[in-house]
Amino acid sequence: MKIYNGYDRLPRNYTLMSDEYEFTMSNGYFMNGKQNQEAVFDVFFRKIPNGGGYAVMAGIDKIIPYIQNLKFGERELDYFRRKGYSDEFINYLKNFKFTGDIYAVPDGTPVFPNEPLITVKAPLIEAQIVETAILSIVNGAMEHATGARRIIEATPDNVGVMEFGARRADGNEAAIDASIYGIMAGCIGTSNIIAADMLNLKAMGTQAHSWIESYPSEYDAFLSYAKVYPNNCILLVDTIDTLRSGVPNAIKVFQYMKDHNMNIDNIGIRIDSGDLSYLSKEARKMLDNAGFPQAKICLSNGLTAETIESLIMQGAKFDSLGVGDNISKPDGRMGCVYKEVALNENGIWVPKIKLSNDNIKIVNPDHKKLYRAYDKNTGYAIADIMTRQNEKISKDNLVIVSPIDYLKRSTINDFELVELQKPIFINGQLVYDDPQIQQKQKYCNDQMKTIYPEVKRTKNPHEYYVDGTDEYVNFKNQLIMDTKKLTLGRK
Repeated sequence: MKIYNGYDRLPRNYTLMSDEYEFTMSNGYFMNGKQNQEAVFDVFFRKIPNGGGYAVMAGIDKIIPYIQNLKFGERELDYFRRKGYSDEFINYLKNFKFTGDIYAVPDGTPVFPNEPLITVKAPLIEAQIVETAILSIVNGAMEHATGARRIIEATPDNVGVMEFGARRADGNEAAIDASIYGIMAGCIGTSNIIAADMLNLKAMGTQAHSWIESYPSEYDAFLSYAKVYPNNCILLVDTIDTLRSGVPNAIKVFQYMKDHNMNIDNIGIRIDSGDLSYLSKEARKMLDNAGFPQAKICLSNGLTAETIESLIMQGAKFDSLGVGDNISKPDGRMGCVYKEVALNENGIWVPKIKLSNDNIKIVNPDHKKLYRAYDKNTGYAIADIMTRQNEKISKDNLVIVSPIDYLKRSTINDFELVELQKPIFINGQLVYDDPQIQQKQKYCNDQMKTIYPEVKRTKNPHEYYVDGTDEYVNFKNQLIMDTKKLTLGRK
């Protein structure tokens, strides 16, 4: 079994993770002799989930082994025989190997609508077959990573966020993904043992209400737990009554530990229900007055970025958070799409465009390059800029234009340009050294610091600019006009 980046990510052959139309088209391409014609496809999304100001790129770690293991064995080929595909096409699939190029924005990068996150340049059939698998990987991964990062951004820097969402996920694979991409996006750990083991980490967790219910009294349950886990004694205090039973019994146990010379450096409580703001403030007073200021408070229970910000405004007292639902099943979907943007016709690359009556759905055509401009003085990201593949860019007085509204333009100076996409596969060969998850987490944290706070606001965030150069936008507008004229001319 292929082990990639330290952990197994694909226990199954996902070659048939595809929609039928990808193979009806591929068979049609083959029957018409177009199997070797190259095309360029872009993966992008049109709208940020949750009304947010940014998303977080994720999923490259799963795309790599998917491409490496993409092959049609007898089981897969038998499906096409049963469907009545020709022997010639089945023989083509039998010898299939991805031979194209894939470029992608690295995992952990903050990204924005209508810019190419992944670009696939390959023979038509190869590029078409991988569509659904790549989209399913990236959509899910980005939802988890973006949901987690919203939580991280809403949480004070000195408060750790633990990912607790495995039981809320839509299946085992989604649970693993939520844990891995939650950590990548900034969570300090996960309660999910299989994900922790994959990443060579220790899972995090304490006790459930069933532990307390399994003893004669809450005090007996707490004391038994403290004796077993004296070096990490975090007690769940909301099973009966948080302030009249749970916290007082926790304090009694902490006093017992102190009197018996047990370690009381890592003690604390977790509150998982009720008015978390009020209960945490009262619990903090009780712990401090009892002589246990070192006791930590962990809050959990369906936390969102909005509720965390509200807790902070109300003066809630907490040292860590356990977040599950809104990482494993975040509201809103990424909606990444996969669109053809260029086609090689007799050795000449011809840009392709999908038009729509809705401007936001008009695809940004051509095989592009994507840059991020950083202000040299502040380090903040100014805009993401699309260019044509061989376009030369001005280093000063660079005019950037909205691809949707030509009248929205500005000139930037004193900036540094960084190309965002990195080569992942070239001629079917892996050329990218995918970082370990801890490196991705650091990278994500560093990259998020370059995004203006106004863009990261939970409510009504400032819109980050995804623009093109003047040359690129002029080219796009001309292509739109030419395409419309050609279409009208055929009527």
